[in-house]
Amino acid sequence: MFKKFISLEWKQFKRSANFSKSLIVKIFMGIGVLYFMSIAVAMGFGMFFGLKESFPDSDPWVIVNNFIIFWFLGELVFRYLIQKMPVLTIKPLLILPFTKKSIIHYGLGKSIISIFNFLLFFILLPFSIILMVKGYSIINVLAWFFGMLAISYTLNFTTFLVNKNDKYFYSILSIIVILIGLEYYDIFKISTVAGNAFNFLSTHFYAIIIPIATLVTSYFLSYKHLAKNLNLDDLEEKKKEVKTTDLSWLNRFGEVAPFLKNDLKLIWRNVRPKKTVFSAAVFLFYALYFLMMKKSGMSGHTMMAFAMMFVTGGFAMTFGQFVPSWDSEYYQLLMSQNIRYKTYLDSKWYLMGFAVIISFVLATPYIYFGWEIYALLVAGAFFNLGINSYLVLFGGSLLRMPIKLNEKAKAFGNTQGFKMSQILIALPKMFLPIILFAVPNYFWGFNAGILTIIGLSVIGILLKNFFLTKIENIYQKNKYRTIEAYNEK
Repeated sequence: MFKKFISLEWKQFKRSANFSKSLIVKIFMGIGVLYFMSIAVAMGFGMFFGLKESFPDSDPWVIVNNFIIFWFLGELVFRYLIQKMPVLTIKPLLILPFTKKSIIHYGLGKSIISIFNFLLFFILLPFSIILMVKGYSIINVLAWFFGMLAISYTLNFTTFLVNKNDKYFYSILSIIVILIGLEYYDIFKISTVAGNAFNFLSTHFYAIIIPIATLVTSYFLSYKHLAKNLNLDDLEEKKKEVKTTDLSWLNRFGEVAPFLKNDLKLIWRNVRPKKTVFSAAVFLFYALYFLMMKKSGMSGHTMMAFAMMFVTGGFAMTFGQFVPSWDSEYYQLLMSQNIRYKTYLDSKWYLMGFAVIISFVLATPYIYFGWEIYALLVAGAFFNLGINSYLVLFGGSLLRMPIKLNEKAKAFGNTQGFKMSQILIALPKMFLPIILFAVPNYFWGFNAGILTIIGLSVIGILLKNFFLTKIENIYQKNKYRTIEAYNEK
């Protein structure tokens, strides 16, 4: 049965309208995976000796156990942001002679083939080999090794539940926030408790039953959730009444007003964009982490410049990166209208600009941490208006991924999370403010870094028509390829 599923997925991939592009992307992704795997293996082999040299009086295995909890927390966050649950085209399968049980087991089983699972495997495998060579109990090392993998696979299925069910998301988020708060204020040290638990596993092999039990439980919960919701009726679009809103005040923006109204209605009436906007609000607090690091001497102005770009650019980084995918369900209709594509792009630029201004106003309390921090906030706002907004719109021309506006409410639907191609597109947005600030700051000081970002951003704002025209040409060139990609089901 699984062989048949793999055959169907291969045909879907091979017959895709973007087969050539997808193949090239997958080849580069494969090269990247091999690169990271080699780093993981080198890290695994060098970890024991590096820790032994740095902490000669401590057991390297104990040190790893004491700090691996932070790896798992970081892994959970990155899985939520990046990992996408592999899915099949559900509707056709449900009317074919496939049992729901086989469909669900295949989907869950395929999710194990993730770089996160392999990355930890290739780090822990050489480290475990070194431990056994150094005379540690083989059975204890093997129990610890498979126990750590079981925890990683548990996070794999937990991430799926978090992406699919708000109840799990808010429950796990609340637990993590509470534990981090208790850890920070030295009320309850979860790192100490976790370290003791992992050390117990490394000396008592029978304790492996606990991580295995959590893995089985997470798999069972995922299976149960899918089995409950995997029905044709649940996959049908449910119509509902919507209330009209008076947006006539937007008429003052001229020909871009209809698009602004459409975007606001889209955000207000649909699940996916609404939740994306709410998640963008979280970025307002992003700089607090770097401020704590700065207080402890672990973060300087350069990293704060990076953080402030996210504070005022959270909307562009979450909602803006999916332009024009938000309109994929009616893109053909949009393209058949007698409108200039530049007008469409203008509306997206204004929408992101409004979001930057609102975020800047809401982030004003950062002035409490000093004028330098506030200056970085101002520079971040200008960067998002005059530089990042164009990078976001340009990235959208390369990312042709259809989005179902209400798919978040459906079980076993594509979570449409981050793709590797999105990460590659996002790199210039993330590192450009660091470069623009760090170089002048190193040679001429803090004020030079601030003025460089603001100056280049102002030039970008003044040349808005020039940049949008260039981006418009790219969109026009890829117009029919984009329509074809959005028509794929």
